[in-house]
Amino acid sequence: MNEQLLKKTKRRMANYCAYRDRAEIEVREKLANLELSQQEIDYMVNLLQEEDFLNEERFAKSFAGSKFRLKKWGKLKIKRELKNKGLSNDLIELGLNEIEGQAYLETLEELAQNKFEQYKNEDLLNQKTKVARFLTVKGYESALVWGVINRLG
Repeated sequence: MNEQLLKKTKRRMANYCAYRDRAEIEVREKLANLELSQQEIDYMVNLLQEEDFLNEERFAKSFAGSKFRLKKWGKLKIKRELKNKGLSNDLIELGLNEIEGQAYLETLEELAQNKFEQYKNEDLLNQKTKVARFLTVKGYESALVWGVINRLG
């Protein structure tokens, strides 16, 4: 890779990583789309890591926190998505630790209350089933889901 192309690619990838935190796999895919060789991709990833444009610990924390706060995802869904992005179990746990326990339970309860309200015209069994399905798809743990449902329903 010539010097000018290297600088251009580095600037482009630095901007890509600065826009929001990225997982290494996302950066590698973006570099592969630029038709770089594997050696050039490895070099660029190392360069971005050295200059702290690419930091998977920061990505895990940012991803987990934002998906919980903005989309109200549960830990299981966040964990699955981080796993799909190639993060190690240790990094995933660091990310999940960003979610405060009390806020997690309050969000789960708020989601359940809203869904119960949405299905108020149905019988209780149907309500509970639909609320449980919704919360499970959102990534909340079954034991927590049913605990909240039985308390509210």
